[in-house]
Amino acid sequence: MPAQAGIHDRAQLLDTRLRGHDDMSVSPTRLIIDCDPGVDDAVALLLAFASHEALDILGVTTVAGNAGLERTARNARLIRQIANRPDVPVFAGADRPMVRAPVEAGDFHGESGLGPLAIFEPAAPLEADHAARFIVETVMAAPSGSITLAVTGPATNVAQAMLFAPELGKRLKQIVVMGGADTMGGNITPTAEYNVFADPHAFHVMLGAGCPIAIFSLDVTYQVLTLPERIAALEAIDTPGAQASAQIMRFSNNVEADIRRRSGAPLHDPCTIAWLLRPDLFHLRPARVTVETNEGPNFGQTVIAFDAPDANAQWAVKADGAGVFALLNQKLAL
Repeated sequence: MPAQAGIHDRAQLLDTRLRGHDDMSVSPTRLIIDCDPGVDDAVALLLAFASHEALDILGVTTVAGNAGLERTARNARLIRQIANRPDVPVFAGADRPMVRAPVEAGDFHGESGLGPLAIFEPAAPLEADHAARFIVETVMAAPSGSITLAVTGPATNVAQAMLFAPELGKRLKQIVVMGGADTMGGNITPTAEYNVFADPHAFHVMLGAGCPIAIFSLDVTYQVLTLPERIAALEAIDTPGAQASAQIMRFSNNVEADIRRRSGAPLHDPCTIAWLLRPDLFHLRPARVTVETNEGPNFGQTVIAFDAPDANAQWAVKADGAGVFALLNQKLAL
């Protein structure tokens, strides 16, 4: 099929999906997932792909981050194939941050970006559109306040989309983000979390979106640990998604033990999807969130002022780790 025809057909399908829910009293969350797979992004994708009844995934967009763009775009398609969700289109986006030099996280994600998973060339190709263009066109074509954006990597694609269409943020229902750190300190520098550090300028743009933003930082993801007994429960589930997730978690545990000398790795990115499915598993507080974009020892640090009168986000402060894993077990068993 010619690329232009494919885009036309996809636009018609998307229009049908967007209109198809308008008259339903209860409808699934219309969702775009922007990510940089990445082992924890992979688990987040598997959880989202398995949640057919609750999430209408309009597309997955990828960005350079945990690995280079060629690998993150391949990895998203690979996870899509494991989950048997060929209906979800995948788009490649920005191959470098807005301003700073690229920084990857191979020490935590392995050379491929997917740790121990067997790497293969996925059967279904990428879509022709750029990720930022897809985000703009999809959000602007939908009824205002009807689409949620989950961001589990550097926010470069999102910032590009907002610069292309400044009104885009106000048309979103909400943005759900994995990024930042406060009380836990950083995981790439003493003060900065990786996703924000990788493109703090983009994170700054995203914070000004003008829609509700829920942020899941290291403060809360370190309350959702891949403990051995939790991995064993996943390993007992004989589905491709559960088996792949368990492999990834064992890999992450080994990395955490080797690098940080801690037992149990934090399950970062899946917290965003878990909150969309079960908000009762988390407690969030309103906060004014800013990010340090000046070069120096605090570059990429998120600065939090709780209950500020000019709060621009909800900052997650508590998670039910056991509940998140029970949700994973339930969804990945399907």
